[in-house]
Amino acid sequence: MSRLEISNLRVLFPTDDGLVKATNDVDLGIEEGENLGLIGESGSGKTVLGMAILRLLPKDARVEGVVRFNGRDLLSLREEEMRRVRGREIVMILQNPTSALNPVLTVGSQIEEVLRLHKGVDKRSARKRVVELLKMVRIRDASKRVRDYPHQFSGGMKERAMIAMALASDPTLIIADEPTKGLDVTVKREILKLLKEVTERKSMLFITHDLASAAEICERIAVMYAGEILEVAKTEDLLDDPLHPYTEGFLNSLPSRGLKPIRGIGPSLIDLPHGCKFHPRCDHATEVCMREHPPMLQIEDGRQVRCFLHA
Repeated sequence: MSRLEISNLRVLFPTDDGLVKATNDVDLGIEEGENLGLIGESGSGKTVLGMAILRLLPKDARVEGVVRFNGRDLLSLREEEMRRVRGREIVMILQNPTSALNPVLTVGSQIEEVLRLHKGVDKRSARKRVVELLKMVRIRDASKRVRDYPHQFSGGMKERAMIAMALASDPTLIIADEPTKGLDVTVKREILKLLKEVTERKSMLFITHDLASAAEICERIAVMYAGEILEVAKTEDLLDDPLHPYTEGFLNSLPSRGLKPIRGIGPSLIDLPHGCKFHPRCDHATEVCMREHPPMLQIEDGRQVRCFLHA
């Protein structure tokens, strides 16, 4: 059963230089209990997509399409109804815990606020639950650290605190936006292991530019470029046999595959290329790629790819 279904999602931002096309007709689904990885370069629209699901974009953003969660179209809900979904049924782990945590409040009080707001528990019960949550995310001396301020936590501990905060309301969908960004290799592995454990019975959209991290904890991966989804596949299929030239280039740029960069740079989201958005950087581009926009093709085993090579 689908937990989240996104159809024809477009997010546009008006600027003095023109209209920024942050996402363009995105179709994506997450099944119940599934971890879906969303990978791509910086500026490809991954975070905007996550923010659009929760309706956390600036007021001047133009959002079109359908975002259906448990059968409800989130984009058509009144703000009061959306507030009951946001933070209770769907939560977001932001990519910078240092800026996400309030520096003048203790870590415990910030997690406690989530419990009292969304679960309606009293202060004493909330404090007890906060200690349990901090223990769950493996913060030592949780009963003491609950009174610490964010600056007293290391980067890895702050990320664990953000995960504890996300779990506080017992959501069904977690959107994790670059949760391992800036962490050293050892801490990153610990955070990934923790995320895999705590999302075992939940659904998660794991947003990252780190393909290795996504491959470690996600059953499927969607590849995003210039605001579009270019390929969706089971993780092992994507790694063993990438279908889109961008996915292949992304894989080849990894240290384990030779560190061969993709030539050129990503396009401006204000002035996107005609036809296939990747064709100026693609070694396989033909005349049709420059002239026509490729549709998303349905390949066997549920794979999807947006490329004329497979038409």
